[in-house]
Parts: sequence; structure tokens; C-alpha cells
Amino acid sequence: MEFIADLHIHSKYSRATSRDMDVKHLAEWAKLKGVALMGTGDFTHHLWLEELKHSLEDCGNGLYKHAGVYFMLTAEVSSIYSKNGRTYRIHNLIFSPSFQVVDKINERLGRLGNLSSDGRPILGLDAEDLARIVFDIDENCMIVPGHIWTPWFSVFGSMSGFDRIEDCFGKQTDKIFALETGLSSDPTMNWRLSALDRFTLISNSDSHSPSRIGREANVFNCDLDYRTIREVLKTKDKKRFLYTIEFFPEEGKYHYDGHRLCGIRWSPQETKQYNGKCPKCGKKVTVGVSSRVEALADREEGFVPPNAIPFKNLISLDQIIAEVRGVAKTSVGVERDYRGYLASFGTEFDILMRASEEELLKRLPHKVVEGIMKARKGKVSIQPGYDGEYGIISLFDKDSPGEKHEEQLKLF
Repeated sequence: MEFIADLHIHSKYSRATSRDMDVKHLAEWAKLKGVALMGTGDFTHHLWLEELKHSLEDCGNGLYKHAGVYFMLTAEVSSIYSKNGRTYRIHNLIFSPSFQVVDKINERLGRLGNLSSDGRPILGLDAEDLARIVFDIDENCMIVPGHIWTPWFSVFGSMSGFDRIEDCFGKQTDKIFALETGLSSDPTMNWRLSALDRFTLISNSDSHSPSRIGREANVFNCDLDYRTIREVLKTKDKKRFLYTIEFFPEEGKYHYDGHRLCGIRWSPQETKQYNGKCPKCGKKVTVGVSSRVEALADREEGFVPPNAIPFKNLISLDQIIAEVRGVAKTSVGVERDYRGYLASFGTEFDILMRASEEELLKRLPHKVVEGIMKARKGKVSIQPGYDGEYGIISLFDKDSPGEKHEEQLKLF
């Protein structure tokens, strides 16, 4: 069966998350979006784990269920540690096939740090040691490096990461078979590194609020079963892993380089021109994803590996409605329209991806349909995100947004 999966989210016990990030609201919003399988996030936190155990029904195949939505047991661990005289900050996702395995992981990690301090705990644990601990407990677990290009907390981060997966995971490298691209990169950027060809690239929302579920996701055509999904990811099976759903990467908040406090936003070429120093304050700018990819890439733009999983760039429906209305996404009018459109079509992904233009025009305002079709075709205008600021995306720019987007893509 074909289904959409969002495997990286956080609970209400993580910092800067909505109080509605509980099982009930996760299931409710997953249905609205059209997401069949959710990661639970945060299984290392004792209170969230208690809620999960109380609320989820065991399907007997490594997945769990609540109100018709399936869940996979997941967590994210922040490893901050020194190695060879340098400090690294790496975020890794852990996937577990059962609560029994989760309990063993928590017991072992709990000896090394305070798991109760945050839904995403910070441990002074080498990423290689984390992987060894998890795989020693159960080889059917998965470790997936999270948002691999984020400057401050990722395996390739410009401020805190490595240049190679092998340098991060050492003897455990062969057991790592999937990577999460993150909001500020898409597959085309990752395809420029031949060293990543063997890995399956996945995309997830990393959501901190229910409405952001599915902003990035994965589309499978296989059994809803933990071991099957693991096998699909391990073998990079294109027949069963159909495509990923992506942000426009320029919209990600670390796509370009820059210095937020001084309002400096630079392409990789501009960063080189200024030797990476802010002209206003003299400090080094935060080097973003585009520059980091450029530094490590051994291929030209446009290269597509033969075993690459396809992808689609989308813009969320509430964002399209908000631009049409000229108001914020959080406005009452946007929510009213959003709910009304879903009542007519079924789910957000039905509207954004599946319904034809003719079907959309029968039930939605013409301008909203125009925005949806522009997003599908990539005809957007974007001021790229930088140094923690999300990019600003526009569908209805007066100066031919499709051409502007293409011009921006040529910069990196």
C-alpha cells in the first residue's frame, strides 16, 4: 500500500514545542495532512514514554496505532563531545522496533546523562559510541543522522561536524544506511557528494507544532511494518520508496550564509568575496548549507545518481492561503479556509499533490488553485534563509517568480 510517513517530530516535552504535541493532536493532524505513519519522537523522556505506552496500541509488527494513525518509536539524541582536540555537536535519530527495546536503550543512556531534562536529551556521548550502544541492544534498531547539514548540530555542520560519515561513526559506519537531509537541503544538493550514494535520503518535518507535521515527509509503497520499512531504507528500494516531499530548500533557515544581527545574507560566492567576515561587525558569518555542500561536493550541479530516490517540492496549504489573503498563517481566516478546503477534498496532500487542476478549480478559489499549481511547477520567488532565519517565499511576485527562482538556483 502507498502511504506517507513523517518520522521525525518532537513531543511537548522538548524545548520550544507546542503544548499540543501530544498523541491525540498528533493523530488528529496526521489525518488532516494525510500522513499515515508518524514517528513518536522523544521516547527517551519518561513522561512522554508513559503517555505513549498508555495511548498506543501494539500492532504486533514493530508499529503502534492510535485513532487510525500508525506510529514508529523514535527519539533524537544530541551528542556534544570532544574528539581529537575538537568539539562536535551531532544530532542522531534512533528508531526502535518495540517498547521493550526502548526501555533497554533508556536504561543504558540514562547512566550517561539526564534523560529527563528535555525531550531531546543532550549527552556527552560520542556518536560512534551511541550507535554501538543502540545496535548492541538490538541490531534491528536504526540510527539516522538528523538534518545532516545544519551548521550547529549535525554530522556535516559547518560549525560542529565532520567531513565524512566514517570520521563520525568509525567502526559503526556500515550499520548507518539512511541520512536525513533537513529543511535547508534537498536531494539534488546531496547528490553532489558521491560518498552519499550508498545512503538512502529521507526527509521529515522535525515538527515542534502539530500544524507543521508533514512539511517534509516520505512516500512508501510497502507493508506498514517496521521490518519492511527498515529493509526498504536499507536496500534503497526505489520500487517501494517512491519519493520524498521537500521544502524548497532556500526556505530553510540555514540555506545561505549570513549574520542575522547585522542583516547580512550571502550566497557562497559572496562569502568567499568577503572572506567569511561580516562587513558590519567584523565577526565570522554563520556558514550555511549551500556553502558547506559546495565545499564537500565532488560533482557538478545537476548530477543525478542512477539509484536516486525522486522528490517533490511543496508549499504548505496554509502558507498558500495566507499569501492569497495577505495575512499571517496563524490568522483565524486562514484556519477557517484550511479546514473548509480539507472538508471538501479529504487531506492536505490530496489538495497539494493528487487532485488535478480541474478538480481543484471546481471547489477552491481560483487564486488558491493558481498558487498550488505554481508551487507544483516550482514557480516561486524566495529570499533564502540564513543564520536561523527562515527564507521568505512568494508565489505571486510581479517579476515572474519562476524565472527568479531559476536564477537563484544558478547561484550554487
